[in-house]
Amino acid sequence: MTVETEAAKIAILCWESGQVPQGLLQLETLPGNSTNPASYDYDVRFHRVSGANVHTILEKPDLAVLRTMIVDARMLVSQGAKAITTSCGFNAIFQRELASAVGVPVFTSSLLQVPIARQIGSPDSEICIITANARALGPEHLKAVGIANSDGLHIIGLEHCTEWNRMFAEPDEAVDLDVIEQEVLGTARRALDAHPGIRAFVLECTDLPPYSAAIRRQSGLPVFDFITMVNYLHSTI
Repeated sequence: MTVETEAAKIAILCWESGQVPQGLLQLETLPGNSTNPASYDYDVRFHRVSGANVHTILEKPDLAVLRTMIVDARMLVSQGAKAITTSCGFNAIFQRELASAVGVPVFTSSLLQVPIARQIGSPDSEICIITANARALGPEHLKAVGIANSDGLHIIGLEHCTEWNRMFAEPDEAVDLDVIEQEVLGTARRALDAHPGIRAFVLECTDLPPYSAAIRRQSGLPVFDFITMVNYLHSTI
């Protein structure tokens, strides 16, 4: 397990303390989750951003929170951070503003890997993006991370999964993590059944990497997630 230190090269901007639903706190206990130190083979620094939560990031991106993130990221850089990332893939919408303002590499979302996933396959390869909420993931998020068009992309959300959705509908209640795992795997399986041309998965949500290995085993396909992105980022700095 890594130790969080101020000397860490990578700083992770996280949701505000006390604003995380109980179910997401349970997911944070799983190795592979973006806010679990055991997910990394190197030191990282977690930083809670005031005002950042499911409402201001996922449901309705808030420019006031973006301004706070910029101030906090600059502070982290002044204290030695060499790169900035975030603990929610929906921060993709802020990629350009953060990268322009901070002065070090910024990787807001695993969606940055979609162009790579497209290029490693044949020209007609299709990509499946599994997201926490497909209705909330719009073209503005894709454009901000360099996805010029959605041809061949299948954006599949987990919002229709009963146990997954309970985390947001009943934020103070515990969830069954075994059921959530089956919902995630079932979503990937149904995506392939509906779109057999899929040649890679990209997991938008930073809570999904604990299930990446199982999706790889089930599908036999490459799976890109938050941890593959941050490992790549760490190797570059």
